[in-house]
Amino acid sequence: MATENTPTATSLDITEIMRILPHRYPFLLIDRVVELVRMKRIVAIKNVTINEPFFQGHFPTYPIMPGVLMVEAMAQAGGVLLLTEVPDRDNKLMLFTGIDQARFPAPVVPGDQVRIEVEVLKSSRRGATMRGKAYVEGKLVCEAEIKCLVVPRAARKAEPQETPALAGAAAE
Repeated sequence: MATENTPTATSLDITEIMRILPHRYPFLLIDRVVELVRMKRIVAIKNVTINEPFFQGHFPTYPIMPGVLMVEAMAQAGGVLLLTEVPDRDNKLMLFTGIDQARFPAPVVPGDQVRIEVEVLKSSRRGATMRGKAYVEGKLVCEAEIKCLVVPRAARKAEPQETPALAGAAAE
């Protein structure tokens, strides 16, 4: 963990976020961090565009950001907040382990800018419980309690060898 005297940025751009989180397009769901108070609170921004891949099927004539992805965006913001304190974060993953009290009082649609606010309720070296709220133009669109666990990142396994049976099936 970083010490109390270690300086921490209070805002992060997408490049800095990508240095902390393992997520990538199309599953990186925060664009910018505008406020960060170590181990306490983070505020992130998600710019929602019609180009998001989930809008192709959710719903083609009435595009709405899936609620589960809003919760995932809150978990990612919390991950940025907590992983900044893990010195060997390249060897760790923060797993999303629970959602409680989730509510989605209003839809999020293309063109919206979502302000995601996450505060730490409880934390330890192994994980945390956080409370997230998401707003569009000051109106609450999502809230949930999120639980996560920090685990070692498993060594990447070699690609499985193609078996002759599979190779023949692929050629047909």
